[in-house]
Amino acid sequence: MQEKKENSSINRRQFLGGLAAASAFTIVPRHVLGGAAGPAPSDKLNIAGIGVGGMGKENLKNMATENIVALADVDWEYAREAFETYPDARRYKDFRLMLEEQKDVIDAVLIATPDHTHAVASVAAMQLGKHVYTQKPLTHTVYEARVLADMAKEKKLITQMGNQGHSGEDIRLETEWLQDGAIGDVTEVHIWTDRPVWPQGIYKRPEQMELKKGLDWDLWLGPMRFRAYNEIYHPFRWRGWWDFGTGALGDMGCHFIDHPWTALKLTYPTSVNASFCMDFTDEDIWQKLPLDETFPKASIVTYNFGARDNMPALKLIWYDGGLQPPRPDELEPRRRMPTNGALYIGSKGKLLQGDDMVRLIPESAMKAYTIPEKRIPRIEISHEQNWIQAIKENKPASADFSYAGPLAESVLLGNIALKFPYEVIEYDPVNMVIKGNDAATAMLKMAYRKGWSL
Repeated sequence: MQEKKENSSINRRQFLGGLAAASAFTIVPRHVLGGAAGPAPSDKLNIAGIGVGGMGKENLKNMATENIVALADVDWEYAREAFETYPDARRYKDFRLMLEEQKDVIDAVLIATPDHTHAVASVAAMQLGKHVYTQKPLTHTVYEARVLADMAKEKKLITQMGNQGHSGEDIRLETEWLQDGAIGDVTEVHIWTDRPVWPQGIYKRPEQMELKKGLDWDLWLGPMRFRAYNEIYHPFRWRGWWDFGTGALGDMGCHFIDHPWTALKLTYPTSVNASFCMDFTDEDIWQKLPLDETFPKASIVTYNFGARDNMPALKLIWYDGGLQPPRPDELEPRRRMPTNGALYIGSKGKLLQGDDMVRLIPESAMKAYTIPEKRIPRIEISHEQNWIQAIKENKPASADFSYAGPLAESVLLGNIALKFPYEVIEYDPVNMVIKGNDAATAMLKMAYRKGWSL
């Protein structure tokens, strides 16, 4: 299948207005089969993928029970495996062209692009009434997360954020045990990750390199300001760059903070503050704060949450770059701390989670604890299949945007705190402002390049 000739810099209004709506694709549109109530459970959905070279390729494998009808990726070499796996799917570089040409065919869309294009792709699909599965951390900015949640609610769409652990067993065990009072009132949670596993702590923008074969760099940049191509950005290593990624916190926070968020019924934090590792071998370090190009090599971010639903105020502390909290005295000398994990501190004990285990510590406390009956329904299918099933049954998916939006907002507030190290960031979620800090409030949004908008 040959790609249509495209102009990636075209104005979106001109672009949408000038395209023909007809499609040559022969699959019958789902709305014809399902009628006004949507598809029957036995029907297959027509799914399109945007960004299918990396994690999107893995998501598609879990969606392969359905019709994969169209694929869009700005790097056809990187996406080669996905294209070859679904040879009947129409291929595109510009997802906007795909959505316009296939709008009468597509039922649902997977978005697994770099973070900076999550929102524009998700909104474009939802505006056409398509259900969406968008990879974590949902969006690049706090404001975008709010827009996605509001639009999903307004259009009554079935959505899912790609934090697959929310459909897993560990989060359910933690929730059941903590709400059973296993360690009493929880007042402190420590969460840590070994990320980043990509370059960070870089002060200077890399020089231009020869463009790799098959990549449309202008489309890859999408809504972000122009910069010259360098292989340090793509693929995968974009995560550490402010313009494109959300760092270790954005990458893993919607996985790990998700657990206490659910178990302890958290809402927006009252305040956030951060500190990070600096390269003191650089003589000009103090003139380079905050980091303009990449996230720091390691950081600590502290969230404060107020009392809620008979639960006390809570302090949640995030560590990345290999940093961890002090080793708890209750952990036996020969037991290792998880590489990625969480430590809950309560009035009656401690709970340790990580590396596919949930345990009270010390082990004697675990043996003495009477594990409560499982009361939270288990999801026996994949996170992607949970979304597909939800579409067919017209019910909320496991991590729909009404849940994922506020979680993503709160996680991303930690990145704003990194821009104001050693200060306190107080967020007003009703008015969407950082109290007393106009510069920080401005960072809740991002400026889009000409031709791109929500």
